[in-house]
Amino acid sequence: MLIMLTARVWSMICGYHLRIRIMSLAHQGPHALSDAQIQRFITDGFVRIDHAFPRQLADDARAILWRDTGCDPNDPSTWTEPVIRLGMYSQPPFVEAANTPVLYAAFDQLVGADRWLPCQSMGTFPVRFPSDKDPGDAGWHVDMSFGGDPSDFLSWRANITSKGRMLLMLFLFSDIGETDAPTRIRAGSHLSVARRLAPAGDDGLTLRELATTGFSESADAPEVLATGEAGTVYLCHPFLVHAAQPHHGTRPRFLAQPPLLPKEALRLDGPDPSPVEQAIRVALG
Repeated sequence: MLIMLTARVWSMICGYHLRIRIMSLAHQGPHALSDAQIQRFITDGFVRIDHAFPRQLADDARAILWRDTGCDPNDPSTWTEPVIRLGMYSQPPFVEAANTPVLYAAFDQLVGADRWLPCQSMGTFPVRFPSDKDPGDAGWHVDMSFGGDPSDFLSWRANITSKGRMLLMLFLFSDIGETDAPTRIRAGSHLSVARRLAPAGDDGLTLRELATTGFSESADAPEVLATGEAGTVYLCHPFLVHAAQPHHGTRPRFLAQPPLLPKEALRLDGPDPSPVEQAIRVALG
């Protein structure tokens, strides 16, 4: 029995790694994004990809997440908090969701081939529940990426070359409508953030320093809601201003927001800039 079980587990592991290897090769094929989508990414700071990963992977991942919330998916009386934060997950449904051919092709188009690292885990997950309570985390912000105190998220930093992050990504693991606490996005706000970061050089600014203005520079930017079916992914410029919001729907929202990590740093003065780099160049004139 032990030998049979071991063989079965080994077969599953080998099959999983084979699928990831196939997907890593498949991204060398047709482009995922049109020229128009790439141009909108440069100007608006994000692009939405429908069916970026299969719904079945979302269902499998959500079953794991429900278990870890400690709540009963069929009993709303157990949904007592507006948000439960879950960490990083490296089980196959999560890793496979982040490593599909369409996403690999999009990463190449937005960041540059061989300039990013495949995602080996997925997180964090702020699971949001229908609630009248203030979630306490719905302020406008930019995700930081280096040099902070783990106990003080406001001390984390970002700089003009986005050290430690190529993209902000929003992975929808449940269907998210307008009342289901979709992430709010300020279209084009990445340009104003780039202009604020530029004078700070390599050291960059902390979130505490960036937040002193309340991100008023982008207050007039169009607000877009990150809605979509499970399997939708939003690929966002790392400087994009965004915010959470209370959940006024009926079913909990499952969304991950992992970074796309760099294999090499952004080059703001090099030839053939990627769309991520082009957006920063546009901002700085």
